[in-house]
Amino acid sequence: MTHKNHETKTVVLKKIIEERDASVIVEEKKTSMFKKLLQKPKKEDVHIHSLKLNYEAMLVVSGKYIADYYRKATHTISVDSNVNEVVLGDGIFPIRSKSSLQKAFDVSRGKNKIDLQLEEHVFVEEENELIFDHHGRETKSPFKINSKTIENYPQRLLEKNQLNVKKPEITHDSAIEKLKEFLKKPLEPDVRDLHDEFVLREISEVYIPIFEARLIGPNKKIGLLRIDAVRNKIL
Repeated sequence: MTHKNHETKTVVLKKIIEERDASVIVEEKKTSMFKKLLQKPKKEDVHIHSLKLNYEAMLVVSGKYIADYYRKATHTISVDSNVNEVVLGDGIFPIRSKSSLQKAFDVSRGKNKIDLQLEEHVFVEEENELIFDHHGRETKSPFKINSKTIENYPQRLLEKNQLNVKKPEITHDSAIEKLKEFLKKPLEPDVRDLHDEFVLREISEVYIPIFEARLIGPNKKIGLLRIDAVRNKIL
């Protein structure tokens, strides 16, 4: 299964807070980063060393796995009690043998069972997407992505902030392989004439604006306070 080189879609989510709003949040929450046994330091003992806006990538890959193959199968049918075997094409299928106990209890002369050894032609189509966070861990996206929530000129914005852009740590190829494995379910042991294909639908790098404050607390301890600027939420 191969995939052609696929163009990557770049999306940047709009922030709903500005740096001044982030500064107010950091000022309010900065002591909580250095809390010990429910004791917080005084505000004047925690210094905001820096506050910067980063754009952290989430990688989204979507695709489809298609397969068809033949597998061995046993189908059981019920026949009248006076039927001893079934002829199907060139095959002769005898009734399933009964134990002496079953015969003794089978006073009603119930149906006989016949096991037909057949092949099934199976068609599979699985379609889905996987999302990886900046560090390459599988995640779920809490974001709505539509024309109202994304920047109109994503490349321009990322170029302008290139020093603060954090690309995905997982490669596109690794993400695609993980999606393939996810979509391709394990096959039965007795399979023949397998034809399968993986179709990559889309790769997107979704950049999330995150304010990151570097704090210096008592005894020169360092803390990081991160604010998701899309949802105005402390991470």
